[in-house]
Amino acid sequence: MIATPQLTTNQPTAQGHSPTANGHSLFSTFTIGSYLATRLEQIGLKHHFAVAGDYNLVLLDQLLLNERVSQIYCCNELNCGFAAEGYARENGAAACVVTYSVGALSAFNALASAYAESLPVILISGSPNTNDLGTDHLLHHTLGTLNFRYQFEMARHITCEAVAITHAEEAPWLIDKAIRAAFRNRKPVYIEIPCNLSGALCAPPGPRAELLDLPESDPASLAAAVDAASAFLRKAVRPILLAGPRLRSYGGEKAFRDLAEAVGCAVAVMSGAKSVFPEQHSQFIGLYLGSVSSPGCNELVESADAVLAAGPIFNDYTTVGWSSQPSANKTIHVDPDRVHVAGVTYNDVFLNEFLAALAEAAKKNPTNSTTLTEFRRTRVETIQPPIADADTPLTRLEMCRQIQAVIDPNTTLIVETGDSWFNGFNMALPSGAKFEIEMQYGHIGWSVPATFGYALAAPDRRIVLMVGDGSFQLTAQEVCQMVRHKLPVVIFLVNNSGYTIEVEIHDGPYNNVKNWDYAGIMNVFNSTDGEGQGFRATGKELAVAIGEALAHKTGPTLIECTIDRDDCTKELMEWGSRVAAANGRPPQRG
Repeated sequence: MIATPQLTTNQPTAQGHSPTANGHSLFSTFTIGSYLATRLEQIGLKHHFAVAGDYNLVLLDQLLLNERVSQIYCCNELNCGFAAEGYARENGAAACVVTYSVGALSAFNALASAYAESLPVILISGSPNTNDLGTDHLLHHTLGTLNFRYQFEMARHITCEAVAITHAEEAPWLIDKAIRAAFRNRKPVYIEIPCNLSGALCAPPGPRAELLDLPESDPASLAAAVDAASAFLRKAVRPILLAGPRLRSYGGEKAFRDLAEAVGCAVAVMSGAKSVFPEQHSQFIGLYLGSVSSPGCNELVESADAVLAAGPIFNDYTTVGWSSQPSANKTIHVDPDRVHVAGVTYNDVFLNEFLAALAEAAKKNPTNSTTLTEFRRTRVETIQPPIADADTPLTRLEMCRQIQAVIDPNTTLIVETGDSWFNGFNMALPSGAKFEIEMQYGHIGWSVPATFGYALAAPDRRIVLMVGDGSFQLTAQEVCQMVRHKLPVVIFLVNNSGYTIEVEIHDGPYNNVKNWDYAGIMNVFNSTDGEGQGFRATGKELAVAIGEALAHKTGPTLIECTIDRDDCTKELMEWGSRVAAANGRPPQRG
């Protein structure tokens, strides 16, 4: 859920001047860099992520003047962006600072993830000296042309707002414009600051509130949408509520739960919305993912005559290769800024306001609990796998059984693209536990730096990561930052010799990876001053390693779990075959 940023205004400014009632001296001297630093603090950031480069060094110095927002360094710009994306999931917003071109173009991949996952990440890039703009100067780190706007033009396609500062007096307005857009749209933004303007003087920042004035629904459109949805639900005999991943991004979790309890029908969650609705709730029927849904869930969703889908993402992955999706004529489809009721669209209606208003208007019908009653009558109880013999090779089932015991109400479970998705879907989450996944963008390697960022934002939670060996190799360096900051993250690394998810979609030699000594790599990251732990678990060692991990509070613990290459979930095999079929459809002429 997106947190509401908090700020104690009666504090010194970034330059150390005495504050007035709004937190700033009327005579404070602000530079563009210190203005930005204050704004980052005002929107609730306690950290920002950075990779140094000569175009952003003065800016980094200026940001360091604000000691209440720590500067956190990453191994490369891709990881820096993903760390910010993970931070935003828990904190509500995030920022990362990179250098021009060689840094930003790498960070753009992670920024695209933030866009796909609806997360307000602020990417700040240093850029060339303003005196070089419009001249015949060739500059380093560029494409070797005289066009220095290509980075800005690229950024416009993966953000909801991109600004490039070229004059100091414009900086406050442009910075505020970008930050305001990030919160209004729950999407990333881009700010470009030339290297010779970071220390230039500008006007002081105003109050925080002006950044966070979120849009409100059009009253007439909201009322019409609520009336239409209420009537639609009243006529339904077999209604279902379906929680989608955008509920989390747009802060609609409480309103959705209130609506569910007002209607009284069965509630399912999409894969990206696991933990959005409590799994112990009496109305919860499981995870909806087409033919690989939780037992009994798919049949009830498919047979419903009314499906209210709040914040859903129906793509080829979540529909299992377009094989399963509620039809539009029986769906109330709630997007972040509009509502569709049985094919009719109501614009300028915002998700949280709509759900809250519908919860007040909705009434229980005697038939609303029909699907819930059927589910309880036909429910198949999940049987816990037996405890494996300690002397036998480790299996996926035994690994998951032991990981399940680690998850308590204070745990956040983060799962990487691959069979870790499906292992995570099968975990039972106690009330209070959280679940993080990147299923829209699906970038393998996302989870390691995202876990680093998330752990910084949630120092009091138990952070558990499930990641495959192939994905780990893409971004493994960021484990060293977990060591650096003494973060007690528990990493279950599944070593099954390659990209298992790709194997199930389409196999070939390109799905094999060079094996690493994953447990041993912790010694490399520790060097002489780190306290990370590495364990290799092939059987009876796993329980011992988990005990050590839970007791260790001064660094991460990586547990390498070696299992057979073909030991994967049946859900991955089914899902992979259907996605492969969708990918392999022959071309059709219009």
